[in-house]
Amino acid sequence: MQGEATLARPWLGSWPEGVPTSLTYPEISVGELLRRAAKKFATRPAVTFYGKSLSYGELDAAIDRFAAGLRTIGIRGGDRVALVLPNTPHFVIAFFAVLRAGGVVVQTNPTYTPRELAILWSDAGVDTVVTLDLFWHSVSMAMAEVGVKRVVVCDVAEFLKTPLRQLYPIKKRRDLKKQGHWPLVIPRDKGVHRFADLAATPAKPSEDAGSRPDDVAVLQYTGGTTGTPKGAMLTHRNLVANATQTAAWFPAGAQGSERVLGAIPLFHVYGLTAVMLFSIVMGNEMVLYPNPREIDQILKLINKAKPGIFPGVPTMYIAILRNPNLAKYDLRSIRACISGAAPLPNEVRKQFEAATGGRLVEGYGLTEASPVTHCNPLSGTVKECIGIPFPDTDAKIVDADDPGKDLPQGQVGELAVRGPQVMKGYWNKPDETATVLRDGWLLTGDIAKMDADGYFYIVDRKKDMILCSGYNVYPREVEEVLFMHPAVAQAAAIGVPDPYRGETVKAFVVLKAGATARENEIITFCKERLAPFKVPKAIEFATDLPMSLVGKVLRRQLRERELAKAKPTP
Repeated sequence: MQGEATLARPWLGSWPEGVPTSLTYPEISVGELLRRAAKKFATRPAVTFYGKSLSYGELDAAIDRFAAGLRTIGIRGGDRVALVLPNTPHFVIAFFAVLRAGGVVVQTNPTYTPRELAILWSDAGVDTVVTLDLFWHSVSMAMAEVGVKRVVVCDVAEFLKTPLRQLYPIKKRRDLKKQGHWPLVIPRDKGVHRFADLAATPAKPSEDAGSRPDDVAVLQYTGGTTGTPKGAMLTHRNLVANATQTAAWFPAGAQGSERVLGAIPLFHVYGLTAVMLFSIVMGNEMVLYPNPREIDQILKLINKAKPGIFPGVPTMYIAILRNPNLAKYDLRSIRACISGAAPLPNEVRKQFEAATGGRLVEGYGLTEASPVTHCNPLSGTVKECIGIPFPDTDAKIVDADDPGKDLPQGQVGELAVRGPQVMKGYWNKPDETATVLRDGWLLTGDIAKMDADGYFYIVDRKKDMILCSGYNVYPREVEEVLFMHPAVAQAAAIGVPDPYRGETVKAFVVLKAGATARENEIITFCKERLAPFKVPKAIEFATDLPMSLVGKVLRRQLRERELAKAKPTP
């Protein structure tokens, strides 16, 4: 691997004004981040949920009480505690309380099926779960399979103000009936506890577990892959560093003066750092919303709450721009947005900036890096790429088949990164850890290149590459062209088996509302902008595309559908 002395860092010549190239990271636990914010910003609002706010001082005290409650039911140092929670104040309180009790947070997607929950919890060795009552059906089935010892059940009404508190049970009953999970019967068993009861436990701040910086704070499971799940061990040091780096990237905002829209899920590592931990480092107010797909409600919230910072994903920005009621809402409060989790089409960036007057830039990260490693400057040159490395973060391009071989500037290969945010390794998976961590460098699995200014461009995932007649085709390149078509709202490209070429490109397209287009028209459009072997041979029009909860198109599902179609009927 290339040594420290010889590593070129051309991005330093493109460095944004006001952002230090190197930072000082406090040797503290993640929980201490909140403790320090509570001392400095005690009376400022920390979390706002449907109009009800908790100040930093109130939040800190609530965390202490719930941490004490967790200790009374048996949580001890190193215990893995799964959070099955959307963006409600319960999440913030439970996250920090688990850490203060000495536990490890296991991030869990609430939309997982009982089978998926059981696989993840079994791998992590989870013996305690904190969940919303709405998810009881799936959680209880998974608990029985894995042998979870205890569960803490939360109710959204606990953080609603009147009259929503009185109206919410009606909505809950209606939603659960629709899912076939009504009546909701939660047993009063020994291992079943209520959030409200534990949150009333008297506590003293001196009871903090005293976690060390290199202790594991979070098990964040990688998504979008098949096979055995991998839990990235993110230490207190990793998360404190990435939150500090993210905060440094926003030099223009006065500390403590911003509202941050928290609509992307906090259980996803991007929301965890870019919304929750970033806000706490800055003393900002998190305006939480539990469902990132309810765009009408998110537009109303922006109009009313006037957030200045909106971390999001491309599908959210696209959905906002496509919303037929967009003109009714004032979005001019938004001054800065970092888009992550998926590629940001340049046309979307331009249109969103025109609609808000703010700055929307693409960033990049991955679960194994807590997650952010790159971003375009919020004040400086923005390019159609993932930007430049964060402070104290190095990046380079290596040969995809021989990671020990560095490639020169401009060549395409695998992106490797290193920095204080890179994980400790995969939970109980030393072989997989050794595959991706090499001499301090994390091999990302993304195919990329770097330009002369130190800006990095993701070409595509290694596993998503399409091989047509011996030529490499990267789906993102095809999708960027499809997005240029005036009728296309969303697009995804995959490789499908071809007896002659090995694979050919097939594209899935969602049209804009009221727009029309024919297959041959879009193929002709692509022929004018792509080499012949990259042009889709088939276009399938769809009403939507399979997405992860954070808005990443699941190409794997599209490929599986096509392979299933191609199989002969027995």
